[in-house]
Amino acid sequence: MLSALTKLFGKSAPALPAVEAAQWARVEAGLPFLGHLSAAERERLRAMALEFIAQKEWHGAQGLTLTPDIQLAIALQACLPVLNLGLDSYKGWVGVIVYPGDFVIPRQQMSEDGVVHEYDDEVAGEAWEGGPVLLSWFDRPEDADGMNVVIHEFAHKLDMLNGPPDGLPPLHEGMRRQAWIDAFEPAYADFCARVDDGEDTYIDPYAAEHPAEFFAVTSEVFFEAPDLLHHEYPAVYEQLRQFYRQDPLR
Repeated sequence: MLSALTKLFGKSAPALPAVEAAQWARVEAGLPFLGHLSAAERERLRAMALEFIAQKEWHGAQGLTLTPDIQLAIALQACLPVLNLGLDSYKGWVGVIVYPGDFVIPRQQMSEDGVVHEYDDEVAGEAWEGGPVLLSWFDRPEDADGMNVVIHEFAHKLDMLNGPPDGLPPLHEGMRRQAWIDAFEPAYADFCARVDDGEDTYIDPYAAEHPAEFFAVTSEVFFEAPDLLHHEYPAVYEQLRQFYRQDPLR
């Protein structure tokens, strides 16, 4: 799969020039969920985003030209979850690959009788354990269908810090594993039941696919629509507040 994708990678992005105040304002205008940050936090996020861009290897795929605005927008969103955790949370891998919209990943799956089936899977993003993060870029936010692909995939990266993604990332000192389970397990079961019943949920129904996806989707909602998550699943909100060490509802 990696060799197939490698053929699609474009040239790596050039070094980012100095960012002027007008450019920060232009990029951040498309990220209104940064509004809960104080002025000092906003400056710290900007500095972290520039450091993140410098640390990673950036590639545009399928002809996408990675502009400084695209890099800044992705980096700001990627760094938001780790603003109070540090960039070491993203160590151990270097690649950020950006596609112009949804893209196809070739897959292989072995059936119970040992037959290998090959198929193409259309996705908006994917995080590989120990490997790169693959992201879709949409020039018009409405084309993302309500998803925040960046926060979603980087939440998976945090989940992978203690092994394959399972919806239970490594918790900080003072957090209790049982409290996390007591918050997430009943919320996930309730959400799956609502999706199965055909309810038109405000939270993306993709969260019902797997506990890891529930964690990633609720992480999106935590930052983008914290009042919604707090209303739907307050215990989950509280655990994410402790985990991300941020409180967007404040």
